[in-house]
Formats: sequence, structure tokens, C-alpha cells
Amino acid sequence: MKVIEMIRNAALAADSVANVGEEKINGILRDAANALIASKDSVLFANDNDLSRMDQYDLKYDRLKLTKERIDGIAEDMRQVALLQSPVGKCLSHAVRPNGMTIRKMSVPFGVVGVIYEARPNVTFDVFSLCLKSGNVCLLKGGSDAYDTNVALVKIIREVLIKHGVNTAACTLLPPEREAATALLQAVGYVDLVIPRGSASLIDYVRKNAEVPVIETGAGVCHTYFDKYGDREIGHEIVTNAKTRRVSVCNALDCLVIHSERVDDLPPICQKLSDNDVIIYADEPSKKALTGRYPAYLLKSSTSDSYGTEFLDYKMSIRTVDSIEKAIEHIKLYGSKHSECIISESKEAIALFEQKVDAACIYANVSTAFTDGAQFGFGAEIGISTQKMHVRGPVALPDLTTYKYIIEGKGQTRN
Repeated sequence: MKVIEMIRNAALAADSVANVGEEKINGILRDAANALIASKDSVLFANDNDLSRMDQYDLKYDRLKLTKERIDGIAEDMRQVALLQSPVGKCLSHAVRPNGMTIRKMSVPFGVVGVIYEARPNVTFDVFSLCLKSGNVCLLKGGSDAYDTNVALVKIIREVLIKHGVNTAACTLLPPEREAATALLQAVGYVDLVIPRGSASLIDYVRKNAEVPVIETGAGVCHTYFDKYGDREIGHEIVTNAKTRRVSVCNALDCLVIHSERVDDLPPICQKLSDNDVIIYADEPSKKALTGRYPAYLLKSSTSDSYGTEFLDYKMSIRTVDSIEKAIEHIKLYGSKHSECIISESKEAIALFEQKVDAACIYANVSTAFTDGAQFGFGAEIGISTQKMHVRGPVALPDLTTYKYIIEGKGQTRN
């Protein structure tokens, strides 16, 4: 079937999907989660096929890799979405005008939501669950790296949809070729919204070629600022967690900014990073403080390219500053408006950081690893939006709805 026909079929299914009752939707999500668990072996077999074509040292390898534990996590996220209240049909505001006319602002589905993503097979189930729960059809454009895995996952979803008598076009997987992405981005009149999730190059491609509305989920160049009044033990725990928990995700730490009066605390703060062979690109003051107290083969001098880089690897940079204002300037210059953290015991410093730093998520004495829809209590997410229109931060269930105004009266006319 041609790509445009697949997109049209999805658009034709939108009305019926919007009218599937919430109880039925929850049953579909629970059954899909159970079916995924029951099909672990076939999913892992397909995933192994994809992994065999990728260099295990590729930065996308960890994102592509599924394990039994990760599949359990995907299924649990779907069950959590089933427990959430539907965002559709909510009265967002209500007003009565002086002439007696009533105006209600009501939440409604977008209709057809397209998602373009790379080697992240977990996104397949996340997008389906969130779109179905919000009354939307989903068009999935995964990368060729994960094609076998995505085919196996969508097969599971469609079998459950058939069981419940729901049009299988509610979850449509497009071919992996770039031409399919172009067709999706140009499907005016059929597609209501496209969300890219992946590298900066992917997001740039979508931005430049889209003729349909787009929500950008930006790259994550994340900073942690260790303030003059920071707690060293808290700094140690947060830096270790934010950098090494999972380096291939967008909320991982890329640059540690430290106050010059606390640069001598760098060795204990960075102590556990060497356990994971984290390469540090340090400026002159921080390199001097770490020399002899951090493995020499992992300690490098920073360059201009060390800042503003999303490493997605066991690498990070360090920048020394003389004030919190300089730290904020550095983040403004090199950040991606994703997730930024301050470590400080000063309420004044925290308040200034929270006010002045422009990012979707601002943390005070908390690891940036928490930028995640599930961690925010949203059940799951499609990505982290770094833009300011419609949604910012985790793109979760309520964000997959728009609204319309319902106006009622008793024959009012306008002069």
C-alpha cells in the first residue's frame, strides 16, 4: 500500500477512534500490555535482528536495545496510562455573557497525530497508548534501525485492536524510508499534528520540511550548576546520577558548571564518575583541581566544542565561573532549554536561578534524570518539548488534546 493511502486510511479512522468509550480504551490498553508480556520472546527476537545490524558502540545502540526488564517497564507504563483519567470532553472554562449566551471551552482530540522517531522502540507503545487514550489516531514513522522491532510491536497492538473491534488504522506504522517522513510532513488535510523525537538533525529536518503543525521535542544539552553554597554530598550524588544513570537519554548531564570558590570540591564530587570511565573535558581551573585525583587518561582539556554538546555518551564538560550570574549566562549561551539544575543551600540563589534560567524544567537539588513523563506522574510521554507554544516539558496525555468553544443561547443575535 502506498504511504499516502495509509495516511488517508488513518484520517478516515479518526472519527471512529474519537468515539471509542473510555472503558473500552482502558481494556484495550490493559490487553495490549498483557499481550506484549506474552510476546516477549518474539519481540526480543526481532530486536536482536535490529541490533545485529548496528555497531554496539553506536550511541543509539542502548536506546534500541530491549530487555525483558525494559519490556516489563513498557507494559507497566501502558497500564498506568489506562488508570489515568481521559483528557477528552473536559470543560476547561465556562462563562455566561451579559446577554445570557454561555461559552464553554471543551477539550477534544487532535485527530491524527504523527510521530517521527529514531531507534527508540519503546516510543511505539508509548505513542499508541497516549494517542488512543486521548482519542487520537497515531501514525508511526520509526527509523530503519528499529524496523523489525516496530513491526513486531505494531502487530501485537493491531491484534488487540481487532479483538476489540477497533479499526486497525488507529495505529499505523509507515515504512522506514525518508520518503514516508516527507509524505507525513506534507499530508495537509489528513494529519493534524506531527511530533519529532530524536536527534537535532531529525528535528531540523522536520522543522524545515513540515507543512503540517509541529511540536518540537528538542535535544537535551543539560547543565548542573554547583553553587558557592552547594552541599558537596548532594552534588556528588546528583552529578553521578545525572551523568551515569543512562547516558543515551536526553535528560543526562552534559556540563557541570561550578563556582570558582568550590572548585577544590571537584575530586569528591566527581569521584564515582571514573567507575564508569567518564571522560571529563575540563577548563583550566577545574583540570588543575582534578589532576592527580581523577584518572589522567579520562581527564582532557576542554575546547569550544566541549560546551553546548549533547554527548549521549560517558563524557561531560566542566566550566568554572565566578558567580551565579556567570553560570546563568553560560547556560543561556550553551543550553537547549531542556533541563537545568542548581545545587545550593541558598534560597536566594535558588530563587534567582529558577527565575532567570529559561528551560522547560528547572531543578533545585534534584537530578535532571527526572525529566520524564512517568516520573512527573503523567503515565508516559511522547517527548520533551523545549518550545513555548501549546506544551513545554513532557508531552503527555493532556497535551494530545486541543479544544473548541461551545456557545449556546436562546436566540441571541448581534447588533
